[in-house]
Amino acid sequence: MYKKILVPLDGSDLAECVLPHVESIANGCGVQDVVFLRVVEPFTTSTGALGPTFTEQDRQNINSQNRADAEKYLSQLVNHTKYGGVKIRSEVVVGRAADSIAEYADKNGVDLIIIATHGRSGVSRWVWGSVADRVLRSACVPVLMIRAPGCVPGI
Repeated sequence: MYKKILVPLDGSDLAECVLPHVESIANGCGVQDVVFLRVVEPFTTSTGALGPTFTEQDRQNINSQNRADAEKYLSQLVNHTKYGGVKIRSEVVVGRAADSIAEYADKNGVDLIIIATHGRSGVSRWVWGSVADRVLRSACVPVLMIRAPGCVPGI
């Protein structure tokens, strides 16, 4: 049923709490490919009262370093992850997180997205937003949301 799974990761322990679930599904459902995806949001500059605080070169350097850090993180994760005969690879894309995840899934034949969520509700979710919630609402494939350890039930 699920041949290609997309696993968005941001480098946090929260995001990585999905990995045991990914392993179980990959080993038990005939999965062929697992893609670890890291979205790097572009660093933008703003002009303050005293003028620009970063030069264009500074901005490019920061974006290049952020991308390199994301690639290194995913490379290490792929090298330490084994799911039987499942092909595991990584991708880094630049853009807004939720939009980029949904777009990647649509354009690359993904059958399932597995993503972590804080499990916030009510005002805190409204104030802070939720990438996982936006992915759930915008993706055209099934999304499995894994609640972070220590989640407390409630509205």
